[in-house]
Amino acid sequence: MNLRQVKKRDVLIKFLVITVAATAYGAAISLLIDPNDLAPGGVSGLSIVLSRMIPLETGTIFLLINIPIMLLGIWRFGIKFIVSTMYATCVASLSTNFFERLGPLTTQPLLGAVFGGVLSAAGIGYVMRVGATTGGTDIIAKCLKQKKPHLKTGTIFLAIDSCIILFGGIVFGKVDSVLYSIISATACSVVLDMVLYGRDEAKMIFIISNSSDSITERILKELDAGVTHLTGTGAYRKENKQVILCVVKKQNAYAVEEIVKQEDSTAFLIVSSASEIYGEGYKSYFGDRL
Repeated sequence: MNLRQVKKRDVLIKFLVITVAATAYGAAISLLIDPNDLAPGGVSGLSIVLSRMIPLETGTIFLLINIPIMLLGIWRFGIKFIVSTMYATCVASLSTNFFERLGPLTTQPLLGAVFGGVLSAAGIGYVMRVGATTGGTDIIAKCLKQKKPHLKTGTIFLAIDSCIILFGGIVFGKVDSVLYSIISATACSVVLDMVLYGRDEAKMIFIISNSSDSITERILKELDAGVTHLTGTGAYRKENKQVILCVVKKQNAYAVEEIVKQEDSTAFLIVSSASEIYGEGYKSYFGDRL
């Protein structure tokens, strides 16, 4: 397969992912969130609120609001970025209007809030993973990420969404709508971070032992985990110590503890959680920070 064919295949896969994810996003809005009078933030939430005030479908309002925001995106990221975003926005808009005709999946606000938040987050997340957005606050979040790269996308959404949730509560005139919308926005934030960043939970383990060589050998062979030796000095006896540092998946931490227990029951062991790991076997530090 030559380079041109590879590029065509990659573009095809990208737009296929966008189509499925944006459709899922539209389904979440029309089947779960909108019919339960929820406005969990974002342009979609704002569109739901405005649809109660003007005689237009939610998906149509969603598209109209996105036009000036996409112009901002063209200015900040260029037309190449916006092509895929425009496509995702159109698919989301059309699917929102289409699924609206099918009626709600549930009229229980709590179910709509939780499952609507999860499904919409999955849609947004997978669209963003292929380098596009569904428009709206996605673009605003991406702009903020350029200025503040340490901020997580889900956290940015949660901050922006709070204002829209309050607006929705005023229009709907129901405190319940605000509370359920908060649940939906929180579910969306949590799931979005999981889709974008994955579950990087790992354990960072420091081992101080007189049997460091045998412990190291077993960790390398039995767990295929990386090990680093650090040089330390005991403050009391002034003895040089070889400190073992290893980072393993959460599920492998117990195996490391068992190896240490079997090789040196008097070893000093420090186990702590590591939330973000970059390097071989984990995330690439040089990849896009979403």
